Parts: sequence; C-alpha cells; structure tokens
Amino acid sequence: MRIIAGQAKGRKLRRPVEGTRPFTDRNREALFSSLGNLVDGAAVLDLYAGVGSLGLEALSRGADDATFVEWHPPAVAVLRENVLSLGLGGEVVSGDVFDFLRETRDLFDLVFVDPPYDLPAASVEDVLEQLGDQLKPSGQVVVHRRFGESAPRVPADLELVWERRYGDAQIWRFSKGTQQ
Repeated sequence: MRIIAGQAKGRKLRRPVEGTRPFTDRNREALFSSLGNLVDGAAVLDLYAGVGSLGLEALSRGADDATFVEWHPPAVAVLRENVLSLGLGGEVVSGDVFDFLRETRDLFDLVFVDPPYDLPAASVEDVLEQLGDQLKPSGQVVVHRRFGESAPRVPADLELVWERRYGDAQIWRFSKGTQQ
C-alpha cells in the first residue's frame, strides 16, 4: 500500500497484520480522481481510519489538515507511525467514532466513512446523521461499503451526488448544501 499522488507520491504505508481492510491503491486512485479539486485546502475527517490511507492521500494531494479517528489499538499504532513517517501533519484520535462526533466542535470539508464491513448499515446511517453539525456548507461525505449493499439512508441535509463500484467496493458521495 502506498500514496498514489501528490507531495508523498510513492511513499509506502505500513499496515497491521490483522484488524483492518485496506482501501486498495487502485480504488483510492479512482476515488481521488473523481473528487478532483475538492481535496485542495480541505479540512479532512477520516473515520474508521485504519492505517490512514484515505486521509494521508488527501494530505498528500493538498488538503490543509486531517483528523484520523480509529479505535483498534494495533491500527492506531501503525496509523501514528504512518502520520509521523510521512510528515504531512494530521491528528490521530484513538477512540470511538460516535464519541468523537459528539465531542468535536471542528468543521470539515471532506469526510471519509470507511468502517469495517461487519458494522451494521444502521450504524453507518447513525454516523451520517451525526455528521451534519460537523460539515461545512457544501461539505462532502464519502462512504465505503462492500459491493451489493444498499445506499445508506441519509439525513435531509445530505444529498447523493454519485454512486460507484470499484471491484468489490461500493462508494457513495454525499454533499451538504450545493451539489458539486
């Protein structure tokens, strides 16, 4: 696993032996190509961050800041190593996604929601519901699930921009406010 483009292009990321499901290089390249200039200058939130591949890719491509939230201790350790070794910045929060969303007052332009596949769809929908207060106007949310799952039910302040399949991955992008 490596950074695909930008300032840290080609740099390798470490990953724990078990406990995470990597977002493949090919899928990450396709996703970021579809996001285009939405990453430039963005405040990024990477929920269920794993080893941080999505948030670190965003930082490499010009995001201003990234916050990584992960609870799994082996993943948190590797995530911290990846953030430090790339030197692109970012804050690692070791803890529960729901606790973080309840407590943070930060606002984000781009949020990645990449939970374990075994997390129930209702929990993903709860995350989307709680994100409303943390999104800036025109904020974007990208949700990654296993191919074949139905699109998550979203709150009224988010609208579906697109849905894509990359291999065995299903990706949805939602926008708050004006669609981009």
